[in-house]
Amino acid sequence: MSGWIAIAGLGPGDAALVTPEVTLALAEATDVIGYIPYVARVAPRAGLALHPSDNRVELDRARHAIDLALAGHRVVVVSSGDPGVFAMAAAVFEAIDHGPPAWRSVDVRVLPGITAMLAAAARAGAPLGHDFCAINLSDNLKPQALIERRVALAAQADFAIAFYNPRSRARPDGLGRAFAVLRDVCADDRPVLFARAVTTPEEALRIVPLPDARAEMADMRTVVIVGSSTTRTIARRGTPFLYTPRSAS
Repeated sequence: MSGWIAIAGLGPGDAALVTPEVTLALAEATDVIGYIPYVARVAPRAGLALHPSDNRVELDRARHAIDLALAGHRVVVVSSGDPGVFAMAAAVFEAIDHGPPAWRSVDVRVLPGITAMLAAAARAGAPLGHDFCAINLSDNLKPQALIERRVALAAQADFAIAFYNPRSRARPDGLGRAFAVLRDVCADDRPVLFARAVTTPEEALRIVPLPDARAEMADMRTVVIVGSSTTRTIARRGTPFLYTPRSAS
């Protein structure tokens, strides 16, 4: 039997947001490969081998998946959210690009999922309703200076911005530096959404004006969405609605 690789997005957390396409691939798989907490979301069953691995070994994980597929296994490489957004799809294709020619014959499919930024935006309203961008604040794969340059340019272009990997114990200062850049460039009180653990029982939403935004309000389970100059809040009981009008004016 021919092997294949499905690179699958498990969504932001709630099992109801895993797509039927991903569920079917997992039912057909012989092997599941991924970062430890993502593999833990896959129920074990007879005939399924689980291969959890630590963070920062994406290319090793990708090569393992390719080797298994070439041996006839049906492999699902899991990521949270969408596998093409700061996740495993790029790693698999990078491994193929730099690997032996035989790897290019592997049957590879990317199965999209609901990203954390889209789930967070939906919970709050529609803060990404006009032009927006996503920036990963981790400096593991790019220098801090490049991150800050991209934040400044995105603010100058008046994008709404979704920040991934905003803050960790190893990187406590990156989000604060990004906020400092934004306050410098924007000089206004545009809203900032802190959306933690969206679609899980630990979900928490908080909206503050940019001058009041602090790095301590986020952790690695938080997506931070900074509005553009046109982003608005609608006051109501509880968390306000947050939206960016589709008109640029």
